[in-house]
Amino acid sequence: MLGTVLHLHRGTPYVYQGEELGMTNAPFDSIDDFRDIQSLNHYAEAVGTGADPEAVLEALRVSGRDNARTPMQWDDTENAGFTTGTPWIAVNPNHKEINAQAAFADDDSVFHHYRRLIELRRTEPAVAHGDFHMLLADHDQVYAFTRRHGTTELLLLANFSGEPVTIEVPDADRWQAAELVLANYPADTAENLQEPTLRPFEACVYRLR
Repeated sequence: MLGTVLHLHRGTPYVYQGEELGMTNAPFDSIDDFRDIQSLNHYAEAVGTGADPEAVLEALRVSGRDNARTPMQWDDTENAGFTTGTPWIAVNPNHKEINAQAAFADDDSVFHHYRRLIELRRTEPAVAHGDFHMLLADHDQVYAFTRRHGTTELLLLANFSGEPVTIEVPDADRWQAAELVLANYPADTAENLQEPTLRPFEACVYRLR
């Protein structure tokens, strides 16, 4: 969902190593698992002034920069196929399930969704050059916008929550004639654009010519 919103937005999208596989934050069992000097200094200072060590670790697990520095997860072998030696920072244990080899083999993987996003940007001028119009700007859960270029208009609907949500699409009658060009769920939502119900973290891209 996040990748779909980013790549359909205006501007140049960047894909950070591992993002296209759905790599996640690492567990980091102790401060010894960290390498980032800022994280290490923060932990020492906070614990030194009386903070609960586990509470500091929990915060670092969420926001520490080392989350984006764990080795690339190529396969499910030791060290995720990244090295036969000892990596400078530990490999995320979930490389057994989340890795490039598994993603390549699964047509519904995050990796193949990113490939489709990049292909859409290359083949549909409205993605790279279209204007931008925000929809449902005050909605607490749904992020929605259109991109228009010439006679083509794209509509993106994205549910940023873990709960289903039903929305009213602005100018819905016109969008009933649109085709669904990209989605991260099976295409059930496309059957009703009058009041679609978006599933948790669902993202849909429609095209109207």
